[in-house]
Amino acid sequence: MIANLIGGFVAILIGVSLVGPISSETMIAGGTVNATGGACASTEVTGSQYCQLYLSSQWGATVLRLVPGFFALGILGIGIAVTYSSLRQAGVV
Repeated sequence: MIANLIGGFVAILIGVSLVGPISSETMIAGGTVNATGGACASTEVTGSQYCQLYLSSQWGATVLRLVPGFFALGILGIGIAVTYSSLRQAGVV
């Protein structure tokens, strides 16, 4: 029981610490702002290498920006599953 709780805690801790970097990377990849901070208006904008996904497929950029939320929901699911399994082994549930 304790081993499950410790292992689950470590998995949750690592997962929660990765939510921020995943969020920032997906926002950069699917961003609507170019390297100079201007809005992505056309492919001729200087420094628009960060806008290519948004300019080619706006729905793809929108879906990409949903990734951090689903990652956080996955971490929440791990936490609930580990807690439930530990309580079940202890005979509480």
